[in-house]
Amino acid sequence: MQLTWHGHSTWHVTVGETELLIDPFFDNPKTSLESSDVEEPDYVLLTHGHADHIADAGAFSGATLVATPELVSYCQEEFGYEDAVGGMGMNLGGTVECGDAFVTMHRADHTNGIMTEYDVDAGMPAGFVISESAPSAEGDAGTTFYHAGDTALMSEMRDVIGPHLAPDAAAVPIGDHFTMGPWQAAIAVDWLDVDHAFPMHYDTFPPIEQDPGDFVDEVGATGSDAEVHVLDADEPFDLS
Repeated sequence: MQLTWHGHSTWHVTVGETELLIDPFFDNPKTSLESSDVEEPDYVLLTHGHADHIADAGAFSGATLVATPELVSYCQEEFGYEDAVGGMGMNLGGTVECGDAFVTMHRADHTNGIMTEYDVDAGMPAGFVISESAPSAEGDAGTTFYHAGDTALMSEMRDVIGPHLAPDAAAVPIGDHFTMGPWQAAIAVDWLDVDHAFPMHYDTFPPIEQDPGDFVDEVGATGSDAEVHVLDADEPFDLS
């Protein structure tokens, strides 16, 4: 599995021959890319409908969309998406097969209204657990990556995602103000019991400016064994 952070919450994940793009938003100060520089993936995964997570979704409308049914409907009407997993999207707790990857949708504690001329309910906000095999009680799902979406600290990280979905790595928001800050994000990493942690959703706007070194220090203070990687945008990371 290969991971590439493109700034903010935008991630490109490669599993086998399958390319997945999460929350495409390239108008951020970390990346040097524009959406036109990026080849269309096989799947576009959207955690929720806020503008800083779907702004460039229209550039990849030939991909298969993975999102809640409400957000799928919005993107089909707004961006011209024709294909969605299951024909209608998916919902919290579900796992779908996406080429060589398996994608499990889990809740995120956040909001999810789309402010347009008419307010749109985009369903529940989510995070995604991406694995090489289907998660089950009987077997190892292979290398597994958790994109937490925009979320507050929540006990499901400790009680469900960590022990049962068992991610090897997690990308967590650290920007504070709209999501967790460094301290609560560090607690999330500890609860998830991951080997690798990546900060995201910071430095894009003034309210979420953060020193990621504070996150590194907070993870260490929890006693977690996770290795924190403060990535440069657009540089691949091999998670094997």
